[in-house]
Amino acid sequence: MRSKALCFGVIAVMMFAIPAIAHHSFAMFDATKTVTIEGKVKEFHWTNPHSWIFVNVPDAEGHTVEWAVELGSPSGLARQGWVPKTLTPGMKVTAVIHPLKDGTHGGQFMAVTLPDGTVKGNPNGAANANAGAAN
Repeated sequence: MRSKALCFGVIAVMMFAIPAIAHHSFAMFDATKTVTIEGKVKEFHWTNPHSWIFVNVPDAEGHTVEWAVELGSPSGLARQGWVPKTLTPGMKVTAVIHPLKDGTHGGQFMAVTLPDGTVKGNPNGAANANAGAAN
């Protein structure tokens, strides 16, 4: 009987530990740098645990390069006034991000300026602010 209780306890602990282990850190982003990208929204994924913006950005030669920008959770974004249609495909945006340390085209969201001049997030946010908490 005692071994069954112990087994049940171990299973219960594992069930709560797995989600905590699955969440990654933000160490892949260079929080000491910011990069500003300008382009057109390809896709906006309103998904858990993190939302994503995919932006087509022209490079120096005029070729289109896709950037992947990681935001916070939909619930956190909603508290900041976001909705699933805040960004739509083809929308011209300017985004401020902490770039990926490995130099690939992506980063952690700090702020985005919409076509009407509205700024979502905080381009001057603290390192690892995740989702650019409101000013």
